[in-house]
Amino acid sequence: MVGHTLLTFPPLKEGILLRRYKRFLADIELESGEIVTAHCANTGPMTGVLHIGGKVRIRHAPSPKRKLAWTWEQVETEGPDGTKCWAGINTSLPNLLVRLAIEAGFLKKELGSIAQIQKEVIYGKEKRSRIDLLLKPIPTESDQRQIYVEVKNTTWKKGRVGLFPDTVTERGQKHLKELMGVLPHSRSVLIPCISRRDIDEFAPGDEADPSYGKLFRLSLDSGVEVIPCSFGFHIDKVTWEGKKPFKRSQPS
Repeated sequence: MVGHTLLTFPPLKEGILLRRYKRFLADIELESGEIVTAHCANTGPMTGVLHIGGKVRIRHAPSPKRKLAWTWEQVETEGPDGTKCWAGINTSLPNLLVRLAIEAGFLKKELGSIAQIQKEVIYGKEKRSRIDLLLKPIPTESDQRQIYVEVKNTTWKKGRVGLFPDTVTERGQKHLKELMGVLPHSRSVLIPCISRRDIDEFAPGDEADPSYGKLFRLSLDSGVEVIPCSFGFHIDKVTWEGKKPFKRSQPS
């Protein structure tokens, strides 16, 4: 059901992004005028969503185990028509969102009924990779193969097309190779986690990483399944916004 609440949390604090630096740090001015430093869990360039002077939302979660009490969670973006939209930039969240969507039954048509979900399971040719989610079907499913699920946070877009990756990613290339490697004895599924509501379809980011685009098409031809899933980000929740179609190549 589109609009279904998957995750709730205490309302985030809004502020203005002053700068992002050393990959993991961001200085943000709160509405009160206080300037705080927040942890940035997104190590990529954040193409299209990194706007100095733009609105952001951050989470306050002080802990003796954390160096910083604040975490950067969302950014406000603007589409070509001027419509505002909030995007989720915390890359530690997509795996949880996809898991919640599976548990809620939103991917039952594609994945079947699931008995067990494991996370970060070691796999691959050299046993040096970890799959985001490993699914085990219920005993009555006709296809009893395990399902390897790789999740990719997607916030870059051109027009209404969401694109991944937004930079060269040797790690992402490796993941596609590993997904192909478990076929045909297991199922392989790539789930682009579209973390903004203003995207209508998905495509590989050929412009940013041509090698990834080639591997994406090779993986499709090899049997890797792709299920783009869309989520809506709000000040106190994340909602399910449905599955989206995809293209084999980035539109020119």
